[in-house]
Amino acid sequence: MIETEIKKFSAELLENLNDKKIQIIGHYDSDGISSTAIISKTLERLEKQFSLKIVKQLTEKEILSLPKDKIIIFLDLGSGSIEKLKELKNTIFIIDHHEISNKEELKEIKNIKIINPTLIEETENLCTSELSYLISREISSDNIDLAYLAIIGMIGDVMDRQISKIRNKIIKDAKVIIKKGLLVYPSTRPIDRTLEYSSKFFIPGVTGDKKGAYELLKEAGIEKIGKNYKSLIDFSNQEMKKLVTTIMLRVPSKEEEYIGNIYLIKFFNKIEDVREISAIINACSRMDEPETALLVCLGNFQARKKAERIYIKYRQQIISGLRYVEKDSSILGEEYIIINAKDNIKDTIIGTIASILSFSSIYDDGKIIIAMAYSEDKIKVSARISGKNKDSNVNLKELMDSLTEVIGGESGGHKMAAGCLIDKKDEEKFIDMIKKRFEYEVIKVKNNQNI
Repeated sequence: MIETEIKKFSAELLENLNDKKIQIIGHYDSDGISSTAIISKTLERLEKQFSLKIVKQLTEKEILSLPKDKIIIFLDLGSGSIEKLKELKNTIFIIDHHEISNKEELKEIKNIKIINPTLIEETENLCTSELSYLISREISSDNIDLAYLAIIGMIGDVMDRQISKIRNKIIKDAKVIIKKGLLVYPSTRPIDRTLEYSSKFFIPGVTGDKKGAYELLKEAGIEKIGKNYKSLIDFSNQEMKKLVTTIMLRVPSKEEEYIGNIYLIKFFNKIEDVREISAIINACSRMDEPETALLVCLGNFQARKKAERIYIKYRQQIISGLRYVEKDSSILGEEYIIINAKDNIKDTIIGTIASILSFSSIYDDGKIIIAMAYSEDKIKVSARISGKNKDSNVNLKELMDSLTEVIGGESGGHKMAAGCLIDKKDEEKFIDMIKKRFEYEVIKVKNNQNI
């Protein structure tokens, strides 16, 4: 049971923190940063001294540079680096939800304490910020006020469609307001601006196009109230249906892919859409400002103003990236699409572009999206599965692991979203390997069907 593991892990963490230096290492996405905010606030309230760092990826170089005299707490990373971490003399705590390659070996490792849902049979699939909050709450019930951070991470990792018993309790702790509606954000701003700038899913001719957004609303019969359009949370059921129907005519898909829960929390003394908060945090990190993102999570007003400016630039880059994909002649196979953006899309947002495309219904359900972007002398690769496809027979983490085993590089992630970092010199070899892998799979399936 996850509750038992939470109690055990929390007790071990507290026991090891006495009079020792602590180093927190958090991942740079919204789940990692909200987790870092939770744990740092928890340690601050315990009057512990600590330093912290936000990283894009836990590379071998990062591991070798770790301080040798500190307890290390990894948040939203570490599960894929057990082999390297076990060589350290530090006491290491890992709070993570990503898959672990060799689970059996963990029993023999003395210096690593880990909590990860993939290690617990028949448990709920919680993200790192949810686990961090549950640990923080176990340490002190006063930390219930940090529940909103767990919600930001949960939304950021797109884990909101499955409301389990524990997740529902966290939602209640955070005093979340839930409304049903179109899954574009922010739902609290005029709908024309939301459609133009939303990066939830890509609507050709509308995303990034002010005139296109107006035309879609006119087509849906949505009228302005005075000089402005209403925000999505103020739509009537009839208006919501008309808007969804119009979007589905542009990008055919199932209605449940467009409709879902809109999560609203009190943030900076006003009601805000959690999806937008999560997007702002992600934007800061991907624009090389993770410290600003962390300060936003911790309620710093000046950081929030700076984050808004960063977010505007980030959205412009996202829209530019999506337009590039629209015009680009990608490599399209029966089971996959390879988008080799080279220098045309920033490496820190290539994963976001892949995620948006996977939710957009532009590609067939189940198609594997492989998006690539240059990162100095490396190539950042992000893989996603188009559509909802929880029963897909392709495990993206296993795919990335198998490719880097042959070609070299580093890989990580989980079944539905994974990635790797490879040398730029191996660009064509990597593309050829992807092609051969999926061509082989298609031939194998067809042969099995003929038996």
